[in-house]
Amino acid sequence: MWNYPVALADDTNDTILVSLPDVPEVHTFGDDREEALIRAVDALETALEFYVDGRRDLPLPSAAEGRPTVTPSAQVCIKLDIYTAMRHGKIGKAELARRLGWHLPQVDRLLDLRHSTRIDLMEAALAALGKRIEIIVRDAA
Repeated sequence: MWNYPVALADDTNDTILVSLPDVPEVHTFGDDREEALIRAVDALETALEFYVDGRRDLPLPSAAEGRPTVTPSAQVCIKLDIYTAMRHGKIGKAELARRLGWHLPQVDRLLDLRHSTRIDLMEAALAALGKRIEIIVRDAA
């Protein structure tokens, strides 16, 4: 679900510029296409972190239509799903903490995209929101 198309363009200094049409805050570059796409993932995660911190709706990815795409890490994707479920259900951090029997700082860490969170804790949070995780492993492109 969090697979964002990217726009790649040659720059005048022999680097590749990257932007994400769906997340206008994302701009980065790389010495070649591979490096540019790797940097795009980090830039995307940073931009989405600002959306979460600002309690804003996350921008949804548009169709790739033949463009290359980047996806946040699996852990970040799960955290984005938790955040989205909370927003759609109008459930605040305090209410999620109450449902889980957690302290508020634990929920803050759960929603921190840079904080490493155990999978069982993310599963518990999703269950408290009426969701569950399904994992699909595919061949690399």
